[in-house]
This record gives sequence, structure tokens and C-alpha cells, in this order.
Amino acid sequence: MSDEILKSHRDAIDALDAQILAMLNQRAGHARAIGELKGGGLVYRPEREAQVLARIKQLNSGPLPDESVAKLFREIMSACLSIERPLTIAYLGPEGTFSQSAAIKQFGHAAVTQACASIDEAFRVVEAGAADYVVAPVENSTEGAVGRTLDLMVSTPLKVCGEVELRIHHHLLRREAGLAGIRRVYSHAQSLAQCHEWLNDNLPVEVERVSVSSNAEAARLASLDAHCAAIAGDAAAERFGLHKLAENIEDEPNNTTRFLVLGYHDTNASGRDKTSLVMSAQNKPGAVHQLLSPLAENGVSMTKFESRPSRTGLWEYLFFVDIEGHTSEARVQNTLEALRERAAFVKVLGAYPVAVL
Repeated sequence: MSDEILKSHRDAIDALDAQILAMLNQRAGHARAIGELKGGGLVYRPEREAQVLARIKQLNSGPLPDESVAKLFREIMSACLSIERPLTIAYLGPEGTFSQSAAIKQFGHAAVTQACASIDEAFRVVEAGAADYVVAPVENSTEGAVGRTLDLMVSTPLKVCGEVELRIHHHLLRREAGLAGIRRVYSHAQSLAQCHEWLNDNLPVEVERVSVSSNAEAARLASLDAHCAAIAGDAAAERFGLHKLAENIEDEPNNTTRFLVLGYHDTNASGRDKTSLVMSAQNKPGAVHQLLSPLAENGVSMTKFESRPSRTGLWEYLFFVDIEGHTSEARVQNTLEALRERAAFVKVLGAYPVAVL
């Protein structure tokens, strides 16, 4: 390749970068103007962001992959939103957890992430107005539902306004550079379960497996002891300066955790939405079948059905249900009306856009 041709490409890139920068600042100017028109009102509109990202992916003609383009625009929107007002997002800490990664995936790096000691605390700080939204894990494709999040959603005044799907990749992390001498492996209980077979195949049986509150806490503990390792993700490895002794050690390659975003406002329809409900059936034969029949009658698809003890009586259960569609749609409204007639208890947890990223 001649120097002249190489220089022409670099000059073209420099010119394009200048144009991109100018357009980004123009976009930011419009975002600021919108914020001024709102007069301090709601700045985060999940349905609008979902529509923008879906449109960008549809417009993309490559060579950049759709996912990469969508991530770029997520960060652009995050930076522009912060001009209106930076958002504070509560999550299950400490720093370096998958919950923090999910918060950043949804809100971008311009948002302020606030680590909390528990899921309960993360809900409380948002309920008290000390943060704008909470991002909480609700289910994992391998290990199932996160019971504490489900329990909290029954009583919280917060509403689900978004969802995040995060591919979970676990790594074996250690302060030292080799496997020799490991006596203990720290991780969250679910992560230990998700890497059970790899641990059986690759570490001596006498290596102790210790469950801790989070993977980030596991990484912190491993950073303090040369004989300990941790199972955690990239963020924790970087945060605590640990070596990756083995990457992607999860037993299921498609291991994914779904998180919900909760705040105080309702979300308008985006065109591709879900509605989450919790309800209980009356104590009589065939009650659950009768409870769910309005979905089929109104052409509404169910994407999730999870039972959970109600804590109000022995062998009484709550049912957590996700359905396709938004509460503003007639078919969903008709379904909800029928459910309220048949169920002992119904609460709409929120209607929100299906995850785009």
C-alpha cells in the first residue's frame, strides 16, 4: 500500500470525524432544547430510546454490526440525556457486579451508578427519591427466578419501565497467574451453580467453594489472598486487577440474566412491548386454568409464568406473568378486565419496551 493511498484514507477519516463531532453537538443541542421545553419534567423515556435504537438497527447497512451501532447510539443518547439531567441508577453492589453492567448497558456510561448492599436497599433508595431507577435481576436462563426481586415487586410503588438482557460470562480470577495452590473459590451461589461442571472437571475436589453476596465481593476477597480465586465477570476482573485464569467457564454457553428497570413513572407504548403482572387465583378447582383463559380469548401471548409462595397463607401462591403487548392496547385492556373479575388479586407491575440491545 502506497503512502499516498494510506494518507488519503486517513485524511478522509479525519474529515468524517470532524463532521461526526459537529453532528453530535448539534444533537446534544436539540436534547438540551427538549430538556428546557420539558421544564424539569421527566427526562428518561424508555419507549423513545427503544424506538430510536430499533430504527438505527433497521437503517444500518454495515459494515458495522447492528449490535455495535446500537451500543454507540446508546452512549450518544446517554451523553445527551446527561445534559438535561444526569440520572442516578441504583443496583446490587459492590462495583463490578453484573447488575452494574446491566445498568450501564441500559443507561450508558453518562449515568451515575449507585451501589447498594442488597436488592432491598436498591429498591428503598429509589422509593425514597435518592436515585431515579433501580436495575434488579429477575431471572436467569439457567438458575431461574430471583425470588427476592419478585417479592419486592409485589409491594413496591415503583413500576417496571424497562428490561435488560445480559449475557453472563464467568471467568476464574486470581491474584496469582496459575491454578496451582488454589484452596478456595469465592462466588455468588448462582454463579457457583452455573459453573459447577467446569469446577468439577478442572479443580481438585478439596478446593472449597464459598458462596458470598456478589461476584464483585468474591473478586475483592480473592484479591486479598494468594490462595483464593473468584468466579466473576470482566468488570470485577478489571476493578480488582485480577488475572483471568480461565474465561467463559459457565456450563451453559447461552447463560443470560434478565434485569428489570423500575421507577416511579408509567411508560408509553413503543410498538413492541411487554406487560408484567402478578396475581393470585381463587382457592377452587380449575382456578388457575380459568385465570389464564382470558389471554387466549383476547389473543394475548404469555411469555413468562412463574409461581411464588404468597407469604400470606400456607400453600397459597402468587403468579408472575409476562404478556406481549402494552396496557394501552384494547386486547390487553380487555384481558386485564377479565383477569380482575376472576383473580383474587391482580397488580400490573408495568408495561415497557422489549429489550432492544
